[in-house]
Amino acid sequence: MHPGMLWWWKHARRRHGCGEGAWSQGGGESGEWQAGGWRQSGDDFGGGGAFGVRRPLRFLAYKLNLKEEQVAQLAKILDELKTERAQAAVDDRRTVAAFADAIGLEKFDEARAKEGGDLRVKSAERLRDAVVKALGRIHALLDSAQRAELAYLIRTGVLSI
Repeated sequence: MHPGMLWWWKHARRRHGCGEGAWSQGGGESGEWQAGGWRQSGDDFGGGGAFGVRRPLRFLAYKLNLKEEQVAQLAKILDELKTERAQAAVDDRRTVAAFADAIGLEKFDEARAKEGGDLRVKSAERLRDAVVKALGRIHALLDSAQRAELAYLIRTGVLSI
């Protein structure tokens, strides 16, 4: 291991409470990390946004104790949601470009600005509909205990949608 990596690793472990006794504090035989839990997005280990696909899928499979068939179906749902979020990001860039075009002229182009605003609203509505559809499909996929755990993860901010 590279010496610089050792420094980073030790610093990250200290920062996230992984010192002595952080493993298996009440976790029984599973060795589950109990000192502060896992943070899914925005951490130093590369967790990007809310619902990417690989890391949240592994995280949810572990926390919700999902079966293989549930993991496969959840992967499809999250992949579709990821695609919709990527499209929303493209629409956002188009909206910003429309606003810049409207303000960059000698005379303010109100029609172009409204066009950008309408695109932003339509994109937000499409994303909202995709999230609601995904949540409905996830609800149908999980049993009651898994739904309760997922609701807890969302409510406490461990997962964001």
